[in-house]
Amino acid sequence: MSTAQALDPTALKAAQREQWDKSAAGWNAHAPQIRAWLATATEAMLDMAAVGPGSRVLDVAAGSGDQTLDIAQRVGADGYVLATDLSPAILALAQRNAASAGHRNVETQVADGERLPVEPASFDAAVCRLGLMFFPDPLQGLREMHRATRPGGRACAMVFSRPERNPCVTILMSTALKHAGLPPRDPFQPGGLLSLGKPGLADELFRAAGFRDVATTTLDAPFRLPTARHYLDFVRTSASPIQQILGRLDGSAADAAWTDMEQRLGEFTTSNGWGGPNELLLTGARRRKPPGT
Repeated sequence: MSTAQALDPTALKAAQREQWDKSAAGWNAHAPQIRAWLATATEAMLDMAAVGPGSRVLDVAAGSGDQTLDIAQRVGADGYVLATDLSPAILALAQRNAASAGHRNVETQVADGERLPVEPASFDAAVCRLGLMFFPDPLQGLREMHRATRPGGRACAMVFSRPERNPCVTILMSTALKHAGLPPRDPFQPGGLLSLGKPGLADELFRAAGFRDVATTTLDAPFRLPTARHYLDFVRTSASPIQQILGRLDGSAADAAWTDMEQRLGEFTTSNGWGGPNELLLTGARRRKPPGT
């Protein structure tokens, strides 16, 4: 994408939809690794959103639905989960995965997270796992989650924290930009992996969206794999900005970039395999009840 496209919400969403449609199968194939990576953080997210038996839960930017399965298990047969995503291809996999796991309480709906086609106050909880940072307007996405949640209901979003606490992401981005002959980018640029990592920003956005009792916690979530190459195999099957940057290069130039990334990421190799540091932010909040209720 050009800079102009990156700053245009419509073009950004179209590019994201196209990339995730293309990457859906590869992302879903890495579900076991993703599940192991985010297991603790996902449990914390659902706890902060007070997801429990019988809850009606909105899962925004659900992807192929790994966390959707956890939600469905928690809410049980008396609960309900609506998983939404911008990409029809990846959401079809979420529906298939839920059906294969025997969860009949899950529905899916292709939707823009900034314009959710749901009734006001129709959910007990709303969650978004590693999706909100890709929104061109995350405040509008949070306003939609607030609108969808009943008074007294809770919401929680998971995003990457600041750049220095996520060196794998910064290595990938800086290396890709260098090989593409592009200047460094503001890590907090809207729609990027680290766009919501600035300290205090998530809390500010939740409050601006109308939520109360806002609280953010940080959580280490190292990505443990056999080697750095395994990590890059995962990145190459996702719709990350890295793919978009390197997509403009010819084969040999792109290969050189991936090789450079592997060498730089090798610093996180240990005697027990490769462990890429990541730090996540979990922001939870409540929709205020009307006075006297």
